[in-house]
Amino acid sequence: MTSPYEPLVEPGRLKLDIPVPMRDGVNLSADIWLPDSSQGDGPWPVLLLRTIYDNQEARYMGWTRQFTARGYAVVAQDCRGRGDSGGEWEPYVCEYEDGFDTHEWIGEQEWCDGNIGTFGLSYPGFTQSLPAALRSKYLKAIAPIASQQDNYGHHRVDGVIHHSVALTFLNMLGHSMQSESLKHYDQMEFFRGLPIDTAMEIITPTHPYYKGVVEHEQYDDWWDSYSLRNKYSEMEVPSLFITGWFDSLSHENFKLFNGWSKNARTEDARKKTKLIVGPWSHQVSPWGRVPMGDNGEYQDRTFGKDGLWDIIDMHTHWYDQQLKGIDTGIDDEPPIKLFVMGANEWRYENEWPLARTEWMKFYLHSNGDAADNAGWLSTSTPSFGEESDGFSYDPENPVPSWGAQYQSFDLCGPRDRTEIEQREDVLTFTTESLTADMEVTGPISATIWASSDALDTDFTAALIDVEPASGNAPEKAIILCEGIVRARFRNGTDNPELMKPGEIYEFTIDMWDTSNLFKQGHKIRVEISSSNFPRYNRNLNSGNSIATDTEITTANQTVYHDSTRPSHITLPVIPR
Repeated sequence: MTSPYEPLVEPGRLKLDIPVPMRDGVNLSADIWLPDSSQGDGPWPVLLLRTIYDNQEARYMGWTRQFTARGYAVVAQDCRGRGDSGGEWEPYVCEYEDGFDTHEWIGEQEWCDGNIGTFGLSYPGFTQSLPAALRSKYLKAIAPIASQQDNYGHHRVDGVIHHSVALTFLNMLGHSMQSESLKHYDQMEFFRGLPIDTAMEIITPTHPYYKGVVEHEQYDDWWDSYSLRNKYSEMEVPSLFITGWFDSLSHENFKLFNGWSKNARTEDARKKTKLIVGPWSHQVSPWGRVPMGDNGEYQDRTFGKDGLWDIIDMHTHWYDQQLKGIDTGIDDEPPIKLFVMGANEWRYENEWPLARTEWMKFYLHSNGDAADNAGWLSTSTPSFGEESDGFSYDPENPVPSWGAQYQSFDLCGPRDRTEIEQREDVLTFTTESLTADMEVTGPISATIWASSDALDTDFTAALIDVEPASGNAPEKAIILCEGIVRARFRNGTDNPELMKPGEIYEFTIDMWDTSNLFKQGHKIRVEISSSNFPRYNRNLNSGNSIATDTEITTANQTVYHDSTRPSHITLPVIPR
């Protein structure tokens, strides 16, 4: 039996805290893991992890041992100003040149065979894609998990602050996790702090990144300083993008895939770029901080064993081809591999959205009683004079975030929304039980006509798969995806305009993406409300500056659905 105190690799095969020089003289700390003697004497292809969290995180150390066993050297580096690395961390921006300088340094080491790939999830995903634009000759491919094009679509969603995500950065000042960690506080109460521009002061007197998120309502140079949206044409290497339907960065990954596969600098990079989308979230997956069950159990749904995927096999199927020249077949596979929930099966596709999509409108109907769960949803257009629905939105009592693409493991995923739907400020519109299976795969959007007695407010929409009662199990309302629109940004964030109380406006709500088979006997449901907290910051309805507002006002909302204002959800139906 091996002693737990024995070295994990042979003596001399592990090098700790090796300084990697950057162009400005700052040294970044890296741990270097080389394969054991069974993999020869090298040199080897190298897999690089650059992280702001902990370059000895147990999850990544587990991956590292398996990568080295398969003939890869691994470099795990602390980003600038984090861990043992020198310098000052400038979130995201500093990864551009630091990543490239690291590629160049690794490529010149005697244990590197001149081929570098990368790995890592979330921020370590972004540290892979951004410096690829500088085109080190040693970088041959990347594999970001749960990454983003930029944070304007992540930390601000159509102008609304992705509150629970932006505030996570308050834990990160200095070289380690914040000296007064957010974990020590009641987070729900912390999220309620007003005004939001100083809400972080209980943790730290200043936080320039969070301050920037709050202040920069429009996409401007501050966001563009590290965005990929204008850098796709600089990319020469293919990328394997990996995300989940319940990932808080899922929407960004479709932007990344389309941007990279359509606009990369070389045909090779465009053709070989791939996208994998599974039934996972940012934290819950077969390799996540919270693993799925052995049968793909996740929150209030089970996806079966096919919902599981070995992360090492996923990477080596990619990198054996791109770095070692082994024909694994991946270059011949269609570019997209997605998991169809409900059917619980994987399928290859060629583009996003799917070319064969039949866009179908499902219209909202009621007798003015959708707040009592009596609204209905159908493909029939509303009649003239159909009664509208009203509800009151009180920012002191917002609709709680529960499921879908939330960031943390405790609130994300395929959650049962039955209890949420009993609230008086949640309207529900539901189809009859389906007489045949219906697959919905693609981007989802809602179009609603609404008015308010407030100067500004929010409207939200959620797509629900209603599972029928079975045996002793009650009916479930499983959330798939959701979206939000801020009234002042209804014409875009570059053209903010407050509402006129009582005036009716048309709002479009981007509800992100999904792939789900609504089975025969199930129902399709749409929820409409005005808050999703703490995922998104509360609209206080006052019309004041969002950053400094403390004036809480209840908004009385009206949602219209008649022949002249046909509120509806647009679903991408896939013929089966």
